[in-house]
Amino acid sequence: MSDEEKTQKLRMARIQSIQDRYTDLLMSKPHVVGVGMGKKKRGGEDTDEMALVVMVDQKIARDDLDDDDVLPAHIEGVPVDVQEMGNFGAF
Repeated sequence: MSDEEKTQKLRMARIQSIQDRYTDLLMSKPHVVGVGMGKKKRGGEDTDEMALVVMVDQKIARDDLDDDDVLPAHIEGVPVDVQEMGNFGAF
């Protein structure tokens, strides 16, 4: 395993640990429908940067949210990427 692969594996383990600890808090926020780990998106395109992905049914302007409901840009130094998913459910 290359040094780059080892670094990526450690980063993913760190993000997973953060996800495990913060999912309940993030899921309690309005419009949040899921929390996972994935590539950060910019302009609708994947980047190479791994992030904690917070899935929402719809994005709401920051000014329209209570301060307590604003999702952080980073948690413990890991980027948080809010991605709009729409509504979904099990069949």
